[in-house]
Formats: sequence, structure tokens, C-alpha cells
Amino acid sequence: MTTAYTVREAAGPEDREACFAVRREVFVEEQGVPQELEYDTYDTTAVHVLAVREDGLPLGTGRLLYGADALGKTGGDASVGSLGRLAVAKAARGLGVGAALVRGIEDAARERGLAAVDLHAQTHALGFYEQLGYEAYGPEFPDAGIPHRSMRRAL
Repeated sequence: MTTAYTVREAAGPEDREACFAVRREVFVEEQGVPQELEYDTYDTTAVHVLAVREDGLPLGTGRLLYGADALGKTGGDASVGSLGRLAVAKAARGLGVGAALVRGIEDAARERGLAAVDLHAQTHALGFYEQLGYEAYGPEFPDAGIPHRSMRRAL
């Protein structure tokens, strides 16, 4: 498999569908998250970031909520964005796609004047986010039946 890929903001319906396809594979099919929980009203206003292989195959995705959409996830702090729905296709794991997506989402947050990024990490992924500079805070909580912790990184 060729491993050259680019990370960019999703533009247009084809890119958004590619993002949703990766999320469906990872969250709905692999992790058993009900489809009605995976997709929400925030998908229409979020900034979606997409990792795409040279041949156009989508490898991963994530999204940034900011402004009013993020307030419920960031403790009401309008200067903080919310990173979520980070997913890397099984075939692309171990290639650095997840870290590249996080950095792409942070770049999108900086471009929108945000000072920090929050996220809700599945507990098995805490070490991944810690290596990228995120710090856990608050208690563990369930989301879609999966244990999570809140994390934040100043930009």
C-alpha cells in the first residue's frame, strides 16, 4: 500500500461523504456505535478535516466544532474549540494519519482564532493524545457506552 497522503479541510459534498464513510467504518461497523448517535446536527456546521491517499482513497477524518457549537463541550469557553470524531481507517493505522489529522484540526482552530482545543478521548487513546501535548482533566465518563476522558491542549 502506498502511504503518501495529504490532510486538508473537507470541501464540498464529496469530501464530506468521504469523511462520513471513514466514520461509518470505524465507529459504526468496528466499535458498534449506533448510526443515529454517530451523525448529528453539528456535522452541518463543523470544520471537517480529511486525510486522503495519493489515489484519492480516504484514510481518516476528524472535525472541529467552534463558536456556539463548541460551548457545551468546552465548559462554555468561546476561545476553545472541540476536536471530535477522529477516525483512521483500519488499513491506514500506524502511518501517522491520526497525528496528522489532529495537527490539521489544530491548524483550523488557529485560523479561526481559537486559543485551545478540547476533546473527549476514548480512554485507550489517552496516551496517543498525551504524546501530542493534550492533558487529561476531570473524571472518566461514558459516551456511546465507551469510557472517555476530557483533554485539552493550548495552541
